[in-house]
Amino acid sequence: MARPNRAHERRAHLIAAARRSVVERGLLGLRLRDVSDAAGMSSGSVLYYFPGLTELLREVHREAVQRFCTAREEAVRAEPDPVARLRAMIDSGLPDDPRDELCILLYELGAIARRDPECAAEYIRLYERQVGIYVAVLEAGSASGAFALRQDSTMIARNLVALEDGYGLHATMAVPTVSPDEAARQIRAYASTMTGVHL
Repeated sequence: MARPNRAHERRAHLIAAARRSVVERGLLGLRLRDVSDAAGMSSGSVLYYFPGLTELLREVHREAVQRFCTAREEAVRAEPDPVARLRAMIDSGLPDDPRDELCILLYELGAIARRDPECAAEYIRLYERQVGIYVAVLEAGSASGAFALRQDSTMIARNLVALEDGYGLHATMAVPTVSPDEAARQIRAYASTMTGVHL
């Protein structure tokens, strides 16, 4: 009987180990050896499944982007009321606490995007997907009469994503300069001004 091919399972194990390593150690100075130790494998075994650390981190990044965006889409879909939908969208874009895994991964892996075209393209998709969700929420709210938009929906959406990124980064630093609750209050204040509703 042929032995089962466990390549997919091993790759998933390595991606999980790399994800933990980035969250625990940060990207600065992260080595392939750190990931192989976290996975309980040799560096040579890691290289059997991935050509190098960059390729492995690309997979971690791709997975993080997918999980983050899917969670945001589901949070919005669960709310039938336009105002509650906008609040859910804002809340889903910020870290739950300074150790929020997905937010840390996305901020840390941004360093790779500066030198790796594949990761840069993934960041563009992340940004555009979030802006698209916001645009849909804002336009649906406007069409229903719940919102009175003060600017173009795309401009508001881009600013909301930029605010989330800025506040989220400050909320996940080693010494946070703003709490997730305060970040949410500030972003809701901007959204309230732009939509004419109290959030």
